Amino acid sequence: MTERDVPGVIALPPLLYAGALLLVVILERLMPWSLYAHPARVWIGAALTVAGIAVVLWGSATMHRAGTNVPPNRPATALVTQGPFRYTRNPLYLGLHATFLGLTYLLQSAWGLLVFVPLAVVMHHGVILREEAYLERKFGDAYRAYCKSVRRYF
Repeated sequence: MTERDVPGVIALPPLLYAGALLLVVILERLMPWSLYAHPARVWIGAALTVAGIAVVLWGSATMHRAGTNVPPNRPATALVTQGPFRYTRNPLYLGLHATFLGLTYLLQSAWGLLVFVPLAVVMHHGVILREEAYLERKFGDAYRAYCKSVRRYF
């Protein structure tokens, strides 16, 4: 039996973030738990959301230009080290993190901060570590060298 040429992530990351955001909205409706209502909240939330989306789009475009697949349920065809991948090995996931936190701030929900913690743990263990193991198997020394020169997150 041959191993499939995919990382074997537990779920597509956008679905994990959408599910977590839906949980925040439901919890907020059932048991409102508001963040401190600072006047800058809207600006901070909007800035995080816009910045997160911009990083996701930049990373996705960089992957497309490199000729590789973006969704982790499809094979990687190239090791991408340009664009935002020069600064972090996971720009799309950091962008999704920022977007989620920005939306949480715009919703003024403390639930979002609480839900973010298990979301980040699931992303780390169920997606990122699996992708890293896959990329190391697929690209070997080139990926290991990349890991030595670029941090996982920041």
